[in-house]
Amino acid sequence: MIRVTRRYAFSASHRLHAAGLGEAENQRLYGKCNNPYGHGHNYVLEVSVRGPVDSRSGRAVDPAALDGLVRDRILAAIDHRNLNEEIADFARVVPTTENLGRLIHQRLKQSWRSAFPGEWPRLEKIRIAETERNIFEINETNKIEAR
Repeated sequence: MIRVTRRYAFSASHRLHAAGLGEAENQRLYGKCNNPYGHGHNYVLEVSVRGPVDSRSGRAVDPAALDGLVRDRILAAIDHRNLNEEIADFARVVPTTENLGRLIHQRLKQSWRSAFPGEWPRLEKIRIAETERNIFEINETNKIEAR
């Protein structure tokens, strides 16, 4: 098996604020990320897939197909967006990078077979860097809860 990882970049803004908590608790919990006007990040998304090397193409994944899937299902929806205001999934969920990673993973899984109808490749993990110090990973073995 071969693992192939493709890297993508996008920008988005958000405000970390839980509706069920008071102002003081939100400020304590999220600090500067609770700014009422929000703040932005230049995210780096890595999508890793695995599969056997195809004997005809010599590749484990068609990178153009993966790029198209990520572009259409992820980047077109969230790049240069205010996650709180423009992404319906975050109407009831705080748009932390953990939750953003879960959303990305869910969207890729939902459309995976349309881009890759065969058994291979398989989505292995996504990794999303919010900053140089804050990096989040969702492996295919993790349970993703329905919202």
